[in-house]
Amino acid sequence: MNRPTGMTDRADPWSVPIAVEQIPDTGLHRDIEASAATREAMAELGGLREILSASASLDVTPKSGGRFHVEGWIRARIGQTCVVTLDPIESDIDEPIDLIFAPPEQIPEMAALVDEAAESAVEIPDPPEPIVNGVIDLGRLATDALFLGVDPYPRKPDAVFEVPVVPPDPEDHPFAALKALQLDAKPPGPKKPKRG
Repeated sequence: MNRPTGMTDRADPWSVPIAVEQIPDTGLHRDIEASAATREAMAELGGLREILSASASLDVTPKSGGRFHVEGWIRARIGQTCVVTLDPIESDIDEPIDLIFAPPEQIPEMAALVDEAAESAVEIPDPPEPIVNGVIDLGRLATDALFLGVDPYPRKPDAVFEVPVVPPDPEDHPFAALKALQLDAKPPGPKKPKRG
């Protein structure tokens, strides 16, 4: 899918498709960097204030059975809003990427192997991702990894959530009602002697 220059797909803003048939037997290496327009669309998609930078370095290695191993990392600097102070903050993301891609027809069989491993004491591998239309999209993979690294509740290092201290009301204690009753009841005054 070719897009006109400068346009990004809002649902899939960082697209770097690699046709698996063009991957050499020795594998390939790709360093990719998101443009300003792509980062803006990614920020909107991920609910972030902004993405100041985003780059990935990925190695794609062919495996048996038409599968491919994608390994590398995504690094980004993002802008969010502190959940305590509501001040703008920036944070760095450095997420590893380590996935197997397989032809769609192999996914059910490989997913069953993952389920079997889950039932035993064996370390559970991640299920493979499908190769869609003969393509592995490295940009989409990097975007997903970036979003996994985002802190959903970002806060400034020195931000502390404090509950406001309200001084106690002197009239708000267990015997306040009794005191009010006592004040309302007037004590009888001294009796005056009757004349006469």
